[in-house]
Amino acid sequence: MTASPSTTVPGAPPVRLLVVDDHTLFRRGLMALLGGDPRFTIVAEAADAAEAQRHAALHQPDLILLDNHMPGVNGVDALASLREVAPQAKVLMLTVSEDERHLAAALRGGARGYLLKTVDSDVLAAVILRTMAGESIISPEMTSKLVQAFQAEHAPAPASPLPDSPIDPLSTLSPRETEILKHIAQGASNKEIARALDIAETTVKIHVQHILRKLNLSSRVQAAVFATTRSFVA
Repeated sequence: MTASPSTTVPGAPPVRLLVVDDHTLFRRGLMALLGGDPRFTIVAEAADAAEAQRHAALHQPDLILLDNHMPGVNGVDALASLREVAPQAKVLMLTVSEDERHLAAALRGGARGYLLKTVDSDVLAAVILRTMAGESIISPEMTSKLVQAFQAEHAPAPASPLPDSPIDPLSTLSPRETEILKHIAQGASNKEIARALDIAETTVKIHVQHILRKLNLSSRVQAAVFATTRSFVA
């Protein structure tokens, strides 16, 4: 899913960030970039998972930018401890790893997004704001790999005779929910969907909640992948 430009509500406090990366040059450059944006403030930095956990517990950031490849404990393996000490913080992976296993593990562990370090700075800022608004976003380059990981984890079991055919979860969606699911699969935000369908953004949010519940999914990313793997979207 791609990110679209986003703005903060006028007067809203800046997003408090914890930057975790073992490469000092990259970490400091990222801090300088985001710290110069009035929409963000850097509350701490860390070079490994243990340091990140200490700072997360102390500063309770709004969002943690987390690298995966670090000495000792990898980022995906540190997710549980970070969420335990800072349960309200959203975690956004920012890494060079294009391994679908790392992507799947990050999403299972509670990361709200997965970006590659090749992301443009303006896109990164927009993604942070969209993540704080409750969206789950991954780099476009990783979409096909997410599909592969999802298919591998949900490979059908060997067929066995059943008295009744299972109900297709897509058939439980209303026409409006079906329409919104198509927009989600195309990477549209709630605001974009609301504009396209001429309905209130709050109405879109309610429909999205219904879609996730009916499909037994936990995020918009999973909904988009589900729709793609079912050839739901052309």
